[in-house]
Amino acid sequence: MTFENSYTSALPELAITWNSDVAPSPKALIVNEAVAQSFNLDPQFLNTETGARFLLGNDVIDGCTPMALAYAGHQFGGYSPRLGDGRALLLGEILNNAGQRFDLHLKGSGRTTFSRGGDGKAAVAPMMREHIVSEAMHALGIPTTRSLAIVATGEQIARETWLPGAVLCRIASSHIRVGTFQYAAHHDDPTLVQRLADYAIDRHYPELSHVDNKYLEFFTAVAQRQASLIAQWTLVGFIHGVMNTDNMTISGETIDYGPCAFMDAFDPATVFSSIDHNGRYAFGNQPNIGQWNLARLAETLLPLFSDDKDESVAIATEVLMDFPKQYQALWDAGMSKKLGLKNAPTDLVNDLLQMLHTQSVDYTQFFRSLSSVISGDTSAARNSFINIEQYDAWESRWKELLSRESQSSADIATAVNLVNPIYIARNHLVEEALSAATEGDLNPTLALLEVLQQPFNERSGFERFAQPAPSEYKNYQTFCGT
Repeated sequence: MTFENSYTSALPELAITWNSDVAPSPKALIVNEAVAQSFNLDPQFLNTETGARFLLGNDVIDGCTPMALAYAGHQFGGYSPRLGDGRALLLGEILNNAGQRFDLHLKGSGRTTFSRGGDGKAAVAPMMREHIVSEAMHALGIPTTRSLAIVATGEQIARETWLPGAVLCRIASSHIRVGTFQYAAHHDDPTLVQRLADYAIDRHYPELSHVDNKYLEFFTAVAQRQASLIAQWTLVGFIHGVMNTDNMTISGETIDYGPCAFMDAFDPATVFSSIDHNGRYAFGNQPNIGQWNLARLAETLLPLFSDDKDESVAIATEVLMDFPKQYQALWDAGMSKKLGLKNAPTDLVNDLLQMLHTQSVDYTQFFRSLSSVISGDTSAARNSFINIEQYDAWESRWKELLSRESQSSADIATAVNLVNPIYIARNHLVEEALSAATEGDLNPTLALLEVLQQPFNERSGFERFAQPAPSEYKNYQTFCGT
């Protein structure tokens, strides 16, 4: 493997050379063979002790210069001017078999200069959560970082109790965040934001390199990607849980799976994160937070939009005000597909969601049942509701609209199943896998990963993976693991 370091070479102010902690007894727990092979990495090698040391950054090969990345960020609305990789390191950049550039990045690799008193470590369970959920998101077709491997370190780390330590080795298009621009904007060098923007454009939006006002077009493109990403999250019921500005990538990938989870019963106010006491990052608030984060990005880029400050503010505001419209259009289009319609009326969608909410109906299971309704079996959908008459009235309206579609019922049912997953990373199944992995049993994790690789294909023998969480998960909470 050949490492490259284009980011840290171009922007040395945004990284500090650092080394990962040496693991006493490294052992690969999971190696993502598909990801490894896409970078021409031998999975068998990665499963050896030498491969484990490579994945941990303990055996540094030529060209690899581990770096802790600098960034700032608004965390739950409060600004921190210096965050950075407190338990992470960038090993370097690698090219996949198609010649595309990616970061190879560690999480849980030990203290850095940005640790702020933390131990810089990670336990098996939180790293396994990121592996499971990011792979689930990838299979759903949602842009995301990928997990290459999880490596046990052979040490115990202190949380509420002593837990086995692990490091996640992940792949990302880059780790440039809104928070990276915020850090650059407060740096002593006034050219840093422009140099960072130029690098981000060259790496992620090369088609903008020679357009007029490329910085405004860059901001517009980032906003479009975020609208698309968040719409994809909400259409499958995903809640990121910690949408701080340092957790929003410029590339438009989902990153930093901490207290994330998939919603069970539909409720826009759903919050899983144990530290989100006011529901800032609740399911239904994610589009608003996306716009808020983009406003923080715009603040850093204003000097690049125009020499006239008032003009810069005006054109940035125009992009920001367009964001809700973009999101809504993407949501409407996605919801129409989920219902098998070309253009689902707003009142039909809103009435359905209100009904799902008031009757605590499982979001994923209901939408999956619609293909059966189209094929003539209404039992699963009807049995989801307490007030069946209310559902029947809605179903009648929906079927009337379906009857006007040009496609056959069979084709519509097939199309609906292609966008409504039957299998998601359900919270009780994830917790089952994490608990077992903490005790050294990876079988539940491997079984869950096998199911999640094909989220839209119903398979015999996997019925329990499609069932909603038991009642004790009604007040389920997730944790960052730091």
